[in-house]
This record gives sequence, structure tokens and C-alpha cells, in this order.
Amino acid sequence: MSRKQVRTLVFVVLAITVAIVWITPLYWAVSLSVRPPSQTFTVGGLAVPFLQFQPTAENWVTELGSQEMLRAVFNSTIIAFVASFFTLVLGTPAAYALARFNFQPRVAAVLAFAFCAISAFTATTFGVPWWLAALAALAVFIGFTMTVARRFERHLSNEDITMWFLSQRFLPPVATVVPFLLIMSQMRLIDTRLSLILVNITFNLPFAIVIMRQAFMDLPIELEEAALVDGASFFGSFARIALRLTAPAMAATLMIILAFSWNELLFALNLGTLNAKTVPALVAGSAGTRGIHFWFVAVRALIALIPPTILALLAQRYIVGGLTFGAVKG
Repeated sequence: MSRKQVRTLVFVVLAITVAIVWITPLYWAVSLSVRPPSQTFTVGGLAVPFLQFQPTAENWVTELGSQEMLRAVFNSTIIAFVASFFTLVLGTPAAYALARFNFQPRVAAVLAFAFCAISAFTATTFGVPWWLAALAALAVFIGFTMTVARRFERHLSNEDITMWFLSQRFLPPVATVVPFLLIMSQMRLIDTRLSLILVNITFNLPFAIVIMRQAFMDLPIELEEAALVDGASFFGSFARIALRLTAPAMAATLMIILAFSWNELLFALNLGTLNAKTVPALVAGSAGTRGIHFWFVAVRALIALIPPTILALLAQRYIVGGLTFGAVKG
């Protein structure tokens, strides 16, 4: 056997091993979901249906007939799709602006905005109405930027702004749970789908901006300049040229954001306690007074896995095209 054949055999064995490691939990969940509860711990080995036990759909019928599960699936669907849509709607124009225009905001104005935002939040924690605190903070910020901030000459560049957006992905979400909880409490949005939609938009927006900015930068600007020469406006060039050519990247970004929003658990546990409970939060709360019902956990885990998997398979070619957008130039 030649060295090339040995190397190929080693790679094949490693690939099969990795596939088995990843498939085993999924197989175990499927086997457990169709197993009678009385045989949860009594069936040994691989627990092959029809060979080691008689499968039943009782667990699926019970779970799919539960109002709690149906509400959780509905909440997760609404939250994930609405948050992903508005994240892309807000992030795409911002990414295009960072890719095509040169911004130079003053450092003093940025610091003043952060100070006013923190002051407004602090005021709401002491009982001041949030709209009044926001209005006062906005007035202070505008007054500062129109007077004192003009004396500072140091500016930020597009790269600095992009790096700031990227740094938001490194921020541990657990560090913002309490502030978000206080803000949503002041706005009376606790246990509502709107609160989880706003949180998911906040945390996924930097991701959409960074990815789409790179997609627009990989797009030749000469195409848009040709459209401008032919009489198109900046908005027309953006809508008819840039958006259409970066559609695969937008689809890939949308699918990734959708997966993040669907799988979000931390804020779903803290902000969606009952009416806005999502599927991940329902799976995490599967323990009952008699312990963990593993058969229900398996069914819930598969229900949480099936919708994004089907959606990813349907949009596979767009995802591959978006992830490889701009990889080859010529």
C-alpha cells in the first residue's frame, strides 16, 4: 500500500469517527423519543427500534398536543424570523455605508453619547420615566456636540467603527442580563415577544454589519458607478445593483442570524418566563417533580432541531454561495 493510500485511509477513518461522534447524540435522541418511558433505562446497547424495543409515537403525540409546546414553537418562530428580518434590514444599509462612504465621527461626540445613554439608564433605575430620561439625554448630547465637541479634532475612521461593532460579539451576554432586565422592566416588556426580539436584534446586528460590509467591499464599485452614470440615484444603485449581487451573502447572513435567534437561551430564560417562553427555554425546563423526563427532553430537542435543519437544507445553495462570496476574483 502506497503512502498516498495510507494517508487517504487515515483521513477516511478520522472522518467516519468524527461523523459517528456527532451522529450518536442525535441517534440516541431519536431512539429515546420513540421508546416507552418504562424502557428509558432498561434497554441496553445501541437501543435499536424493533429489535430491542417496540417503538411508539406516544411521546410525540403527547408533546405535540401540549399547549405549552405549541406556544413555545410559535414564540420561537415569531421571535427568530422577526428579529432576523429586522437585523438584516437595519444591518445591510449600515454595512453598505461603512463599505462605500467615509465616516469621521469625533471621539468626544461618541463618548458624550455613551455618557448620556448611561445617564438615561441610571435615571430610569431610580424611577424616572424612560421616555423623559431619553429625551433629556438626547438634549444634553445635542447641546454638547454643537458646542464643546467641536473643539476636539480627533476623529474615528470606518475601521474603528467596524472594530467597535465586531467587539460587541466578544461581549459576554451574561454581563448585560441585569441591565436588559431593568430596561425591559421599566418599559413593561417583561415576558413579551417584543423584548426578546429587541435583544436578539441588539446582539446579532454587529454580526450582520461586519459580514455584509465585507460582501459590499468585495463587490466592484465600478458596477455602481456605471449605474450612476446611466442616471440611477445612490438609492437606486444600492437597491438594484448592490443588493441583488450580494443576495447570496444576505441569505447566508440571514440563516446564521436565524440560527442564533432560534437557539438563544440566556435571555429567553430571564425575559420570557411564561407567555414568551421559547423552545430552548422549554427544553431547559424539562425537569419535573419526579426528576427529568428524558423521553420528553428527547422529543423537545428534536422539535427544536427540525425547523432550522429543514430551512438550512432548503437554502443550502444560497448559504454556500454567500460564504464563498468574493473568495475568487478575476
